Amino acid sequence: MSMNAAGFPLLSLITFLPLVGGLIIMTIRGEEAVVASNARWAALWTSLIVFFISLLLWVKFDLQEGGFQFVETLAWLPEYGVGYKMGVDGISVLFVLLSTALTPICILASWESIQTRVREFMLSFLILETMMVGMFCALDFVVFYMFFEAVLIPMYLIIGIWGHGNRVYAAFKFFLYTLTGSVLMLLALLAMWRFTGTTDIVTLMHTSFPAKMQTWLFLAFLASFAVKVPMWPVHTWLPDAHVEAPTAGSVILAGVLLKMGAYGFLRFSVPMLPEASAYFAPLIYTLSIMAIIYTSLVALAQENMKKLIAYSSVAHMGMVTIGIFSFNTQGVQGALFQMLSHGIVAGALFLCVGVVYDRMHSLEINRYGGLADRMPGYALVFMLFTMASVGLPGTAGFVGEFLVITGAVQVNFWLAVLGATGMVLGAAYMLYLYRRVIFGRMTKADLMQILDLSPREYAVFVPLIVLTLWMGIYPSSFTGFFDASVADMVRHHTAALEQTVKLANAATNGVLPQ
Repeated sequence: MSMNAAGFPLLSLITFLPLVGGLIIMTIRGEEAVVASNARWAALWTSLIVFFISLLLWVKFDLQEGGFQFVETLAWLPEYGVGYKMGVDGISVLFVLLSTALTPICILASWESIQTRVREFMLSFLILETMMVGMFCALDFVVFYMFFEAVLIPMYLIIGIWGHGNRVYAAFKFFLYTLTGSVLMLLALLAMWRFTGTTDIVTLMHTSFPAKMQTWLFLAFLASFAVKVPMWPVHTWLPDAHVEAPTAGSVILAGVLLKMGAYGFLRFSVPMLPEASAYFAPLIYTLSIMAIIYTSLVALAQENMKKLIAYSSVAHMGMVTIGIFSFNTQGVQGALFQMLSHGIVAGALFLCVGVVYDRMHSLEINRYGGLADRMPGYALVFMLFTMASVGLPGTAGFVGEFLVITGAVQVNFWLAVLGATGMVLGAAYMLYLYRRVIFGRMTKADLMQILDLSPREYAVFVPLIVLTLWMGIYPSSFTGFFDASVADMVRHHTAALEQTVKLANAATNGVLPQ
């Protein structure tokens, strides 16, 4: 096994350590209350240890290096060109940290709200963490595909067992939508393996696939990644999944799982299939604009808090896909920043909804009103994340949207204008939600007894508040990680397109290029 320079398999440790915690949880025996309490603490400590170990990536990452770091390789199926290979670059390293940071927050958030089968719930979360981290670290297509698909299983169980009323329907819909697209990705993977004889992602990035093959490969990837993003019109599973999922499930779904599709575009579609990406970019822009405007208008009409935030997620991810397919540095950086900030802000908004749901067991906006009187701390926290979602300067939400629009202007002025309408509509539906829940007169008698945030809930929100303000006030401490990788990717994409134009011109003139 060859290791990184440090000679230590750091990424494998971060990826598989949650499974060790899971094994410990499986061995817990005793009365139900004791088992539940021990499972909670075991899951919390495991996820915190994993998070602190993952901070080594933040500390030791070389910002000047555009390639992959902390690389580990192990021969697995050498006769088929398949190996176990892990590594991170500037594009993936922060998503590993996002996954390891949100997991302990989710476990803490479901401390009291999950009372049935607590051990199995905590186990599902730790397995989910392994799959998410593994997917962002994988540098072999087969390894990536296994992690990418395996994420479905714990998420399916979290929604289907611990969700609300219509949970089984929502879990099935989530599973079937995402699995259908991924089967096409598997076919694309087999075609690439047959063409090159390897599944090594770094090798595939520097392989020139024929133009016609690129078209089919791109469409196969699009089928898989568009459902995960989710892009319009394959977004309909998301509102159902969010509404029925438990709070922690919604947080991880919005925070990490929605980023997997956009990460797929950045890791595979754009670097490996540059001609097809450029050819299909207008289609992606059209679908993204549809998503931004249509789902923002749908969000305005929602009476369910989770549904409103779920539709806003589709709109925010529309900005991400515009940024990725602008193929310029600002656009791609903006897309990456937007993915990170949305992961934190949308996760925090679902936690805000979870706070009142735990107290009143209702997600209807009409059920609330005037909470500012009884819950001033909650009103303040909710306001901060509402403003971040709207994209207020000084919060995490602003930087990504600003960069994406800057990148979009370089492609087409109207693309930027239509993309920016999402920010205006976003302000409308988020402020409408906030006004109806927090302000006004308290007319419901049972709301008079509602309690403000508990110390445990403050512990959940404080790290998210710090991150939201830190990303908004000092964004370069985050963009610095992906500067070199994004510059490399944009350069590689431009060079590939220029080479194609040269070949096309040479073919027309009947001259072979040197």
